[in-house]
Amino acid sequence: MSDSPEPKTEVLAETRNYIAWKAEEPDGEVTYHLELGALTVHFFAEEWEEFLSLMRALK
Repeated sequence: MSDSPEPKTEVLAETRNYIAWKAEEPDGEVTYHLELGALTVHFFAEEWEEFLSLMRALK
């Protein structure tokens, strides 16, 4: 059993099949996660911002 604290997680958006959530790690790092069916994509904060820019450009 580990004594390290668990990350604090927050759901950002969710549909029937997909979920986006973030985790605040004990060391202060924030990571973002997209669960797309059987695929999960993990992002560091800078990558997440770039991904959001890409999604906005699709409109």
